[in-house]
Amino acid sequence: MPVESSGSKSIVEAAQEYEVLEIINRGLAYAIIIAGFLSVVFIFIGGISFILSGGQEDKIKSAVSTIRYAIIGLVITILAIVIVGTVGKAMGLDIIRYINFSDIIDTITSITSGAGDTKSLD
Repeated sequence: MPVESSGSKSIVEAAQEYEVLEIINRGLAYAIIIAGFLSVVFIFIGGISFILSGGQEDKIKSAVSTIRYAIIGLVITILAIVIVGTVGKAMGLDIIRYINFSDIIDTITSITSGAGDTKSLD
C-alpha cells in the first residue's frame, strides 16, 4: 500500500491502514504538545507550591526548583519543535502541519468516547 500523507486522517485511522510515515508524524506532534502542556502544568503547580510554602525554606526551594525545571522543559519542548521540524523536512516528514490543537482534541474525544460512558460538560 503506498504511503499517502493526508491531514484529515487521525492517528488511529493511519495505524489501521499501516501508514508508517503518518503514524510517526502524528506521534511526534502529540508527544511535543503533551510535553509542552505538562511543562505549563508543572509551572502552575510550582507556583501554587510557592504560594502555599508559608515561608518555609525547604518548601520554597522545592517550589522554585519545580518552576525552574518546568521552564527548562518548556524551552526544550520549543527547541524540539524547531529541531524536529528542520530534521523532518530534510527527511520528508512534515510534522509541523500536524500540530493542530483542535485535531488533537477531536482525536482524544474519539478515543475516550469509545472507552466507556463519557458525559459532555455542556
